[in-house]
Amino acid sequence: MRLARAFPARFPPPGAPCRAGAGTTTPGVPRGGPSRAAPPLPAGPGGAERGGRSAAGSNPGGAAPAMNFSELFKLSGLLGRFSPDGKCLASCVQHRLVVRDASTLQILHLYTCTDQIQYIEWSSDSQFILCAMYKRGLVQVWSLEQPDWHCRIDEGSAGLVASCWSPDGRHILNTTEFHLRITVWSLCTKSVSYIKYPKACQQGVAFTKDGRYMAVAERRDCKDFISIFVCRNWQLLRHFDTETQDLFGIEWAPNGCVLAAWDTCLEYKVLLYSLDGRLLSSYRAYEWPLGIKSIAWSPSSQFLAIGSFDEKVRILNHVTWKKITELEHPAVITNKKTIVYKEVEKSPTLGTERLSFPPTRALASSLFSTQSKYDICQVPVSLNYIKPVADKANPKVGVGMLAFSADNCFLATKNDNIPNAVWIWDIRKLKLAVVLEQLYTIQCFQWDPCQPRLAVCTGSSRVYLWSPAGCVVVKVPGEGDFQIVSLSWHSSGDSMLLLSKDHFCVCYLEREEVK
Repeated sequence: MRLARAFPARFPPPGAPCRAGAGTTTPGVPRGGPSRAAPPLPAGPGGAERGGRSAAGSNPGGAAPAMNFSELFKLSGLLGRFSPDGKCLASCVQHRLVVRDASTLQILHLYTCTDQIQYIEWSSDSQFILCAMYKRGLVQVWSLEQPDWHCRIDEGSAGLVASCWSPDGRHILNTTEFHLRITVWSLCTKSVSYIKYPKACQQGVAFTKDGRYMAVAERRDCKDFISIFVCRNWQLLRHFDTETQDLFGIEWAPNGCVLAAWDTCLEYKVLLYSLDGRLLSSYRAYEWPLGIKSIAWSPSSQFLAIGSFDEKVRILNHVTWKKITELEHPAVITNKKTIVYKEVEKSPTLGTERLSFPPTRALASSLFSTQSKYDICQVPVSLNYIKPVADKANPKVGVGMLAFSADNCFLATKNDNIPNAVWIWDIRKLKLAVVLEQLYTIQCFQWDPCQPRLAVCTGSSRVYLWSPAGCVVVKVPGEGDFQIVSLSWHSSGDSMLLLSKDHFCVCYLEREEVK
């Protein structure tokens, strides 16, 4: 099996001297020490699919980890998920569900569903996988411990628009068409419970992190309500109405003590409720323009970040539920303490001594590929600002993506008016720390679950990593155009799942020991 090589484009940490050409991706030429190649992976059943890894170089300063990439595997519908325990990786190809070992990518189980799979989800204990086929109103559940066992749930004429696991991993919640009801199916007792009048909104069902309680947004008699259930026996704990015109979403704080509910974008309003249904506070920044677009809790539950259509993020504190700061996203960066990393692209230069005819495959690939690196820009820096089209629905304006780092120290945001930039805020100082300006539109970003390290993808074949030590650009090796549109971290932070429209691969990160 042939192994490709790729080396990350590295950038020195802020304050280090910048040399010409630093951060350039150079195919085939390791920088910062020798690369390490992982052994080829064993073949799956029948030898139809094999996995291998390509090695990436590491930064001698320790800012960039050594990175290995698996081969590309087929995928449908961006359906690839690591199991909660981190041992397995599930992916879908049309109507087939493939379960692999997360470290070797060897196929462990292969399941065949009735129709094309549209959604998958692991149970909390990683023992079962739910496969939803919305067009057929059908859910199939597979067991990893007992491959011969499976469960089939058919909602019949009621239809199916959503399906999910309960926190205990032994109940399935199906939402029928037109949101007529939520059906709770028990895998253990085969009993069925019903929750009436669920509201059709962006986020209408929310579980506490400890799995004890579930909140459901409801709509009855032209009014919004919230019901809180005990997940152990599905008994109703509290039922109360909300002061919203059109409830848009609900989300528990990570500590499970406060429930945030927010109104439609036509009405700026955030309501904060206690577990017993008491209204703790209500927040409204302004009245008439378009309101809330995104919301995110900090992992410590101390802060609630609210992204708005006015291109600002407002952060509320957990003591008084008042605004402690307002984070703006201007088109021009003027603060000298803000570091702006700008991605630049250039064609490779080859010496005449390397040219040959006919060219080798590696040489031909490098001739027609472009290289990417980060440059640190001197402020002021003008970002690519796109004026929204006023006469179209769902305008691309406002802060549409928010995410706190696992240590509560940083907040990453994306302003849809400046689609090529990621803003990284230092929550300890409540200041803008870094701006990453990419060549293409930001598709997805996600924090490492174990340390302050942000992964970004832009629909290209590159993955971008930022940490307080600096930035890394890495091109996924291999032939063809692998356009990464989504990514997700392994629970250990040692690997990432990179997804394109039709394929996926796994990126393994290893930090070199500094001697």
